[in-house]
Amino acid sequence: QVQLVESGGGLVQPGGSLRLSCAASGNIFSINTMGWYRQAPGKEREFVASISSKGSTNYADSGKGRFTISRDNAKNTVYLEMNRLKPEDTAVYYCKANILIYEGPNRAYWGQGTQVTVSS
Repeated sequence: QVQLVESGGGLVQPGGSLRLSCAASGNIFSINTMGWYRQAPGKEREFVASISSKGSTNYADSGKGRFTISRDNAKNTVYLEMNRLKPEDTAVYYCKANILIYEGPNRAYWGQGTQVTVSS
């Protein structure tokens, strides 16, 4: 009923930039908070950033000053602009969205993940 599709990952050198996108589609009535999480090999999934439907943002300390989250409500899309990337930012990045569907409950949905590799 609902699908989240991420794009924009890839290989980048330290100090470089990437912009991730996540588009939600399906039987959507409204989207509340959208966010990004990441999981590095051998580690648990961790919070990166989130943005409310009204544009309020939160960031993990690891990304403050380097990452910017934004959204386009008309396109049901959330973005993550990542600058001054470091090797420790290497991970699979997942999009998460709290979505209310027509004639259904409000619940969290996850994307399939997009790989970000920061290496020289």
